Amino acid sequence: MKIIILRDNLKEGLNTIGRAITENANLPILKNILIKTHNNKIKLVATNLELAITHLISCKVIEDGGVTIPFSVLNNIVINSDSERINLESINNNLIYKTDNYEANIQGLSEDEYPIIPKIDNIETCIKIDATIFKNSLLKVINSAQVSEIHPEISGILFNFQTSNLKLVATDSFRLAEKTLFEKDYKSNLHKGFNVIIPLKIAQEVIRVVPDGELVICVDLNQVLFKTDGVELISRVIDGNYPNYEQIIPKEFETECLLSREQFLNAVKLVSNFTGKVNDIKIKTTEGGKSLEVFSNNSYLGENKYLIPAKIKGENFNISFNWRYLMDGLKNFDSEELIFAVNKERPAILKSGQDFSYFYILMPIKEG
Repeated sequence: MKIIILRDNLKEGLNTIGRAITENANLPILKNILIKTHNNKIKLVATNLELAITHLISCKVIEDGGVTIPFSVLNNIVINSDSERINLESINNNLIYKTDNYEANIQGLSEDEYPIIPKIDNIETCIKIDATIFKNSLLKVINSAQVSEIHPEISGILFNFQTSNLKLVATDSFRLAEKTLFEKDYKSNLHKGFNVIIPLKIAQEVIRVVPDGELVICVDLNQVLFKTDGVELISRVIDGNYPNYEQIIPKEFETECLLSREQFLNAVKLVSNFTGKVNDIKIKTTEGGKSLEVFSNNSYLGENKYLIPAKIKGENFNISFNWRYLMDGLKNFDSEELIFAVNKERPAILKSGQDFSYFYILMPIKEG
């Protein structure tokens, strides 16, 4: 292999694939990346056997070939290099890195020793969607997911595809978020629905590294592929059945409050300064039913409260919530007004009166 490449392009490629690098005493080669010419470009590949990331980079290919070398060594050289034009050449499974004023010989291994990157056979059957729309949708649910060794089936994002819509769902058993994408948001030639659980790690990497443009999503029984022009992420899906979350979605509410999202968010931020170890704040209706009071106290710090004007319909209530979880939900909305609907000792819900494609459910904190 012999190529000439721009430093910024190589740096971007290394940054894209770097999060798939892992420490593995049994397989030290997983600290390496594969560098290989491909269709007059250079292909950078990293894998931890659960997730693989590939990035194609434009360059001048003088001679085809490939080699696998330690990621950290090459990455540190590129970060600290001050030359824009880089010559890379593989000789006897080593990589020669050369600029006008610097040269390094990095010991590597044959590309044949690098783990085989899995492939999805039928990439013609897929979902095509604008990457920005998809990433923004993921952002609305991802903070509700949490890795769980006890319940691995909730350690990711549920993709529930039903041809006419795609639902993204995440929960950590204390809160739950659902975002629905409709047919107008994507194109698909799939003729039947599917349910797969995407690991939290790959969802985070999709948000981080997928560039703007068209995103192609392909799924088979064991794997999911996210593919754009130049970047590919492929991962195993999580085994198991996602909880039947729809049964916990409240159908009726004892009280519904219409209020300003910004004021609610400000109230939670301010009042949270006086919360205790369980991050609890109390939310209750005031006398007259024209405002909500957000309150917290701490035996060492004091207490504070914030009044929010609201249109309230239903019974009075006084319920405690985890302020961090509540703020996570509030941040996910774009609308100026929100509906905050509650049932005593049962899940509350945040939703918009204008956008019905998203909601956020939050469990109250039980007193005593």
